[in-house]
Amino acid sequence: MLNKRILYIEDDADIGAWVKEDLSRRGYAVNWLTSGDRAAQYAEAADLVILDVMLPGLDGFTVGQRLKKTAPHLPILMLSARTAVDDKLQGLQFADDYLTKPFHPDELAARVEVLLRRYGSAASQALQLGHITVDIGGNLIIDSRSGEEIALTGKQLQIFMYLLKHANRILTKEQIYEAVWGEPYIEGDKTLNVHIRHLREKIELDPSVPVLIETIRGIGYRVKL
Repeated sequence: MLNKRILYIEDDADIGAWVKEDLSRRGYAVNWLTSGDRAAQYAEAADLVILDVMLPGLDGFTVGQRLKKTAPHLPILMLSARTAVDDKLQGLQFADDYLTKPFHPDELAARVEVLLRRYGSAASQALQLGHITVDIGGNLIIDSRSGEEIALTGKQLQIFMYLLKHANRILTKEQIYEAVWGEPYIEGDKTLNVHIRHLREKIELDPSVPVLIETIRGIGYRVKL
């Protein structure tokens, strides 16, 4: 835990100082920013992000969505005084956990530890799906038969990793599109369908009969483990 680095984005000076002091005392290296303007720059060196919703300039939802697009396996813990279900659901479209204010420092620390264990374990393991091996930490898809990497575009990789993150769950087209593109889904838009088709052409043995990415008719898609 001593080497774990946390990027903490909070504009409230009192809360920010209190949280940074507490997490630092627990052995974490905390980099505290008061806005999300430079979040992507500092996220490259972070093991976890704690992100407040209400920020000057870009709000936490926008910052978090952008971070997940560039670093799909960087865990994000949202903090917010907003308790409405809609706000939580919006945050959990991309974030890995959502904690409402006020909170006890022990609860925050416990959630941080859980996320770091979850992602640390995932990053150190390779996942076997049929004939492909997924190196989650390295964002690599390997054809187990040849040992060669299957080259995916950025969007294809983001879609596949998002499905893997939510493995065994049926995800709607809206959920996938908004998580990957970071903008509202328009009913009838075929962009996601096209990307899924091209993705299947690269990773499925028979794209016409897909087994890795299932189509759930009338709803969306699912990856089963």
